[in-house]
Amino acid sequence: MGTIVCKDCQKVVEHYPAEKVTTLYGKCSNCKSK
Repeated sequence: MGTIVCKDCQKVVEHYPAEKVTTLYGKCSNCKSK
């Protein structure tokens, strides 16, 4: 299972199916709007 984490606030944005445990960094909608 993969996880997308907000690189600003460290909140989990979403989970997606993946072969191994993976963490990607993105931005949540909260931090995008700032």
